[in-house]
Amino acid sequence: MRLAVPLEIDAASFATWRQGLPVVELDGETMGTTWRVKVTASPGFGRAAVTRAIEARLETILAQMSHWREDSLLGRFNRAAPGTWLTLPPDFALVIDTALDLAERSGGAFDPAIGALVNLWGHGPVSVDRPAEQEEIAQARALSGFHRLAHDRAAGRLRQPGGLHLDLSGIAKGHAVDALVGLLADMGCHHVLVEIGGELVGRGLRPDGDPWWVDLETPSRDVAPLRVALHQLAVATSGDYVRGHHTIDPRSGEPVRHAMAVSVIHPSAMLADAWATALSVHEPAAMRRLATREQLAVRALTRDGDEVAEWISPTLASLIEPIAQAEPAV
Repeated sequence: MRLAVPLEIDAASFATWRQGLPVVELDGETMGTTWRVKVTASPGFGRAAVTRAIEARLETILAQMSHWREDSLLGRFNRAAPGTWLTLPPDFALVIDTALDLAERSGGAFDPAIGALVNLWGHGPVSVDRPAEQEEIAQARALSGFHRLAHDRAAGRLRQPGGLHLDLSGIAKGHAVDALVGLLADMGCHHVLVEIGGELVGRGLRPDGDPWWVDLETPSRDVAPLRVALHQLAVATSGDYVRGHHTIDPRSGEPVRHAMAVSVIHPSAMLADAWATALSVHEPAAMRRLATREQLAVRALTRDGDEVAEWISPTLASLIEPIAQAEPAV
């Protein structure tokens, strides 16, 4: 067993921490998966009210960015006539700003404008029962790509160039996790573990004084487990170990086949989510250079023939110490 622990403890978290308080668990469904919250409950904590607030916050995000809802703001943008400008609400504006910045920084490995390719390979709202053909891929690529978008950041609006489909599934879930953490903080809940479909954020401390321990998803018996202390940190994992080859390389239009599980630890779940996708697209050598350049905390499991290779980025390596025993994950 290995542990990854932040180099510093946030002193401000002790101002609201109280020993021995109960931990309340809440859960539900969203984004085709599940959400789960563990929250340290102070006296007067209202379970029903908090659950309703969480569900309402998630509904706001889905109404804007769902790839599966025709009536979502994203769906309306995808159907809009060429030249149409769409004014973006704050959630959407933040996500698209971040996505376009990361598209540039990742060399196009992350691209929020490949909905046509995602749909072509059957990862969108319509099922597909055969592999895409090269002519179809070429046609979808011609309609896709973040460079086709005109983005007026100051005015918070985005222009449909014609036929382009956005797909924010590689970043919206992380944003939703961050949004729930912010919502809970506004409601006085500062010591929480929030998860949506395997993307997690831990804030504050558990009532016993420990951080929120989570195990990285490790789908290979040949790799030692890695447990992470999520204290003011998030973790997101991208790969094909659960859903098959669902990540599409925007540059080729083909599914990624070498990335088993790429985990990124970051203060922001949105950035962890997007970087995990971008890094999994790059071949291992390019992935390592990019993660090192961006000083990202990364654990990558990639295929090398019949073998699984593990790589730990220098930033993550600085947080890891091997131990024999650890607290059980929660």
